[in-house]
Amino acid sequence: MKFTEEHEWLREEDGVIVVGITEHASEQLGDIVFVELPEEGTEVSKDDEVVVIESVKAASDILAPIDGEIVEVNEALVDEPGKVNDDPMGDAWFFKMKPADPSQMDDMMDEAAYKKFIG
Repeated sequence: MKFTEEHEWLREEDGVIVVGITEHASEQLGDIVFVELPEEGTEVSKDDEVVVIESVKAASDILAPIDGEIVEVNEALVDEPGKVNDDPMGDAWFFKMKPADPSQMDDMMDEAAYKKFIG
């Protein structure tokens, strides 16, 4: 897995990148009450706003961590946004994307570096 300074995680699965937020981000947000996901087929550039999350504390945007195309979204989160609090690093992924340039992940943090970053 790779991690961003915006508290997103990325996991490569058969050439597709799965994107979600970290447990740390989920804890900081508090109880999540709403998730708005992108449309499948949307082309995104790094740092585009892709997902909107609302919690009891605040609204936040999830940015595209790399350039690519959204190929799948986790529709379960629309009906059950609280899943993000329950399993942010597993079942509560937000979207899957086909990367335009997988090497954009090379400069991201590994788990040890991310733990130091939030430490």
